[in-house]
Amino acid sequence: MPEAPKETDPNLVAETNKKKLEFIEDITSNPDHIQQQVLSEILSRNAHVEYLNRHGLNRHTDRETFKKTMPVISYEDILPDINRIALGDTSPILCSHPISEFLTSSGTSAGERKMMPTIEEELERRSLLYSLLMPVMSQFVPGLDKGKGMYFLFIKSETKTPGGLPARPVLTSYYKSSHFKDRPYDPYTNYTSPNEAILCPDSYQSMYSQILCGLCLRTHVLRVGAVFASGFIRAIRFLEKHWSLLCHDIRTGTLNPLITDESVREAVMRILQPDPKNADFVESECRKGSWQGIIPRLWSNTKYVDVIVTGTMSQYIPTLDYYSNGLPLVCTMYASSECYFGVNLNPLCSPSDVSYTLIPTMAYFEFLPLHTNNDNELLDLANVKQGQDYELVVTTYAGLYRYRVGDVLRVAGFKNKAPQFNFICRKNVVLSIDSDKTDEVELQAAVRAAVTNLEPFGASLTEYTSYADTNGIPGHYVLYWELSHNSAIPIPPSVFEDCCLTMEESLSSVYRQNRAYEAIGPLEIRIVEGGTFDKLMDYAISLGASINQYKTPRCVKFAPIVDLLNSMLASSFFSPKCTKYAAV
Repeated sequence: MPEAPKETDPNLVAETNKKKLEFIEDITSNPDHIQQQVLSEILSRNAHVEYLNRHGLNRHTDRETFKKTMPVISYEDILPDINRIALGDTSPILCSHPISEFLTSSGTSAGERKMMPTIEEELERRSLLYSLLMPVMSQFVPGLDKGKGMYFLFIKSETKTPGGLPARPVLTSYYKSSHFKDRPYDPYTNYTSPNEAILCPDSYQSMYSQILCGLCLRTHVLRVGAVFASGFIRAIRFLEKHWSLLCHDIRTGTLNPLITDESVREAVMRILQPDPKNADFVESECRKGSWQGIIPRLWSNTKYVDVIVTGTMSQYIPTLDYYSNGLPLVCTMYASSECYFGVNLNPLCSPSDVSYTLIPTMAYFEFLPLHTNNDNELLDLANVKQGQDYELVVTTYAGLYRYRVGDVLRVAGFKNKAPQFNFICRKNVVLSIDSDKTDEVELQAAVRAAVTNLEPFGASLTEYTSYADTNGIPGHYVLYWELSHNSAIPIPPSVFEDCCLTMEESLSSVYRQNRAYEAIGPLEIRIVEGGTFDKLMDYAISLGASINQYKTPRCVKFAPIVDLLNSMLASSFFSPKCTKYAAV
């Protein structure tokens, strides 16, 4: 039989958890003082770097001088410096510590990946944030140290810059580091997936092996998850497609010959043994007509699903609820390629109520009120106001100074004196034809309203993205929809036209005004064939995106992506009339 979880000293686990929770209490009780220390440390250690000297900081480490002297920037402002480092310039341009690698964003909307500089010690900060997650979770779900986590974790093969530095997604960097690979035994990082399967660059072999190990060890599994909701659902759909092969391996104790990576084969064979009884059970569950509740049916001890379901990932909540029979959906942390930010201190809350407490030791945080571009209005972490929306600005140990991350956050409350934030959206994901500006939240709300027209026909929306088509005059919004249609009732064209109109009526008054004055053409919905968005993900991965970090882009601009979507077109529909608009 597969090995059982190792026994751990419950007193040691409790003591470790207590120290981590005390750390959270301490740093949230005086966040402003800690933030001043963090900024002073960043500026003093980088006092001689070219970037700070270029902007005349002149070795000052106080917050007031920093705010008066340093500009608020975006990626394009430091791209020349990043390119110099990428080409091999090792002088202290952005940071006094050597740049160890670049962390790449997923790069799925514009076809280009941003490269964020990082230094070796940032791995310690990321590890610190990870170490807080399970002590927080254990306050709400006891006994998690008694079993395993089934997490689908992946890497992407890295590239190198012309100067020889690795360029890879942040999670690939972490999983390939000694902090992850050589971690001491910890009941909370005791996963069903062997490191070798996680570190396999072939996504098929990695996915197959991780699911197989999760099935072999299914009675030990107490929690399941992935990084994003979309990645976890992709794993379940992989199981739907390949369960017969997986059951064969479990029944016979032999590994599918398509798994050719020798290190993966060896690691899996340490877990895989002939188990006809388990194979019969898995097969009987997978053969059933409905996959509703498949997670608790196969992994009966599972307490929750650990995935990000905030922002655009919220559209996957109904699918996750279907597969999990309503198990709690837990969002534990908030992070990006630029910086790891914070943790969710109330992890069993409703997905719509998720808020993150920013850890003030991670970086120096500032907040730009959403409806201003005036740098003088930036607020410190301790001075934000409840209910207000801000764009996050960070200064990091690795050489980003007053950098606009592009995330819009809303202050939801406070932990002691530290604010807690709802993630609202990515600020730079918008559709625009004229003076209209449709952001991610507005677009998602309009899509949600439109798809209600499909419900009487047994159809639902699987995936979507959008495109501002300006090839014609006037330009118009294009929505690409992939549907799941489980009914014999055909959907009349008029219903899709109603979907178009519903979307338009759900958009902003600025959009509707532009439609009324024919500055924007009728909204179009293009229905694409099944599997289109899997092809889109595969294409993004081929360009260097990480399977961990990949999120379906809600707005696409990159011509080859648009061409791919159009090549899978099944039908197209336009809004049948102009939306109502009342001048104010």
